[in-house]
Amino acid sequence: MSTQVVVLGSGYAGAGAVKRLEAELGHDAQLTWVAEHDYHLVLHEVHRCIRDPSVESNIAIPIDDVKSSETDFVKGRVTDVDVDERLVELEGGDTVDYDYLLVAIGSSTAFFGIEGLEEYAHQLKGLDDAREIHQDIKQASADASRDDPAQVVIGGAGLSGIQTAAEVAEYRDLNRAPIDIKLVEGMDEIFPGNDPELQGALRRRLEALDIDILTGDFISKVDEETVFIGGGEDEEPAELAYDVLVWTGGITGQPEAQDLELEQDERSHRFFAEDDFQTSDDRVFAVGDCALVEQGSDNVAPPTAQAAWDAADVAGENVARAIAGRPLKRWSFTDKGTVISIGEDAVAHGVKFPVVGEFPVNVFGGPLAKMLKKGIAANWIADVTSVNRALSAWSDL
Repeated sequence: MSTQVVVLGSGYAGAGAVKRLEAELGHDAQLTWVAEHDYHLVLHEVHRCIRDPSVESNIAIPIDDVKSSETDFVKGRVTDVDVDERLVELEGGDTVDYDYLLVAIGSSTAFFGIEGLEEYAHQLKGLDDAREIHQDIKQASADASRDDPAQVVIGGAGLSGIQTAAEVAEYRDLNRAPIDIKLVEGMDEIFPGNDPELQGALRRRLEALDIDILTGDFISKVDEETVFIGGGEDEEPAELAYDVLVWTGGITGQPEAQDLELEQDERSHRFFAEDDFQTSDDRVFAVGDCALVEQGSDNVAPPTAQAAWDAADVAGENVARAIAGRPLKRWSFTDKGTVISIGEDAVAHGVKFPVVGEFPVNVFGGPLAKMLKKGIAANWIADVTSVNRALSAWSDL
């Protein structure tokens, strides 16, 4: 009987692992890919759908265009994994048996218990989110009964928040829509914890797009019309009226992760994994945002697309090695730099090129940064599908 290998999730980690497993597994193994959606989403480009929903045709890639014909696909949302019976349970009652399992179910948005935030804010974790943000901005800014601009507030000035704010600004300018945009960050600077030179470059470009940046106070409460910022025992919170609120302030594990019988962080419900991607069960591997992959003493891999792409290749190979009884590879993340889109512009930081090494300028924007941003997405699309698909998507990246 063939060895049953199952991959959960169609994000970067899941898609990358499937491609590697297809190359590594022998004829005596059957690969099954389970995911909630029947497409792979180039998630780090989904913010572009806020400005123009038609972009989705180039960043949502049908599963059949990614996997080989020999790989089975099951569409469904995972609700539990029985590690004793080696059984994946799906919403609706269907089950999938496995001998080896690779969990790559990604993350969900963290709301940190802020009153009203989850109820009233959009998040940006998929195509439906981007479509809804686009529609709500369009409707609010086209309301003929109002005299003031539509108020759009983005909470969290990390990578997603910055790119979201810039896309709203591009929508505003493209459609000559009356919109005020506010980007709210609780820390003292946008893109917290990063190079001050990079922070400054991002701030200048956002301000040039007429985006109001508010830093230094956290969102404390939200109701259906108002975002409350700061406040305390002796201080009233500041109030921001909004028509559209988007929250991009952090990640946590998927809700169903807490029911899986794998060792996990008690707060985030992300799975503990060694640097070979093995979890507390030696038949189960975890990779991507759902995993806390060990990277030395008290360090874990960052929850970024770059890390997921790189890790997926090794994780897929390690599952094949485990089946064959071969030693597992150990993986460590090497940061190749950061490239962030700011609407039609982009900013790059600490970029390292293969063979050439680190680019001599630490932070740069303009055409080269924009070309790099396009190239990163196009390279991924080419890796999981074809060069022709990457070329056809180029203009929308």
